[in-house]
Amino acid sequence: MSTSATAVNLSDKQRRILQYLRERGETKTYFKSRLIGKDLGLSAKEVGTNMTAIENGEFDIHVEKWGYSSSTTWKVTV
Repeated sequence: MSTSATAVNLSDKQRRILQYLRERGETKTYFKSRLIGKDLGLSAKEVGTNMTAIENGEFDIHVEKWGYSSSTTWKVTV
């Protein structure tokens, strides 16, 4: 796992989401907040709220908000 100055400032939920995206981002590009939450035991709202820190941070993956139909979709590039 890559560390940076911003990675140290992540909450536990944000670290869990980041790890989830790193593990699955190699084989998948689009992720719905609802499905990430289901896998991690979080609500879609919790995922969306915490994704902002990941989206704005400097990590080895790039995350951007992609769509809004039936839960926010995130595009992840590893």
